Amino acid sequence: MRSEVEKTAHALGRELLVLNAGTPSEIDAVFATVRQRGVSALVVAGDNFFAARNQQIVALAARDAIPAIYATRDFVTEGELMSYGNDVSEAYRLAGSYTARILKGEKPGDMPIDQTTKFEFVINLRTAQALGSKISDNLLSLADEVIE
Repeated sequence: MRSEVEKTAHALGRELLVLNAGTPSEIDAVFATVRQRGVSALVVAGDNFFAARNQQIVALAARDAIPAIYATRDFVTEGELMSYGNDVSEAYRLAGSYTARILKGEKPGDMPIDQTTKFEFVINLRTAQALGSKISDNLLSLADEVIE
């Protein structure tokens, strides 16, 4: 994913700044760097650590008025701008299917590896308005859900 984001940033004439965090205090440090560098938008990778710290990340992005996109809808329901990623309910359905097959006696090593193929795009219009961002009707029409 990173290489695709880098290609897109380059094609748009934008600088890509990659910052990493593995502790809550490192998240604070990342946002300090974001403020210092005048970053205009944020992409937060899908990661269990970030998902567990979604309230901290959303609060910092809101404080600094930085529009951001995330891999899971949890951030958007917490108040962030948008998300695009795997449909979590589809992932749970798939996990349940695997569990049922294993309970019926299939060996996990003999089962094919499946990945979710359903993605969802969620936009929070309240956040867009708070950021002073206009979301085009075209983009809104592509969203699976719009939070108003």
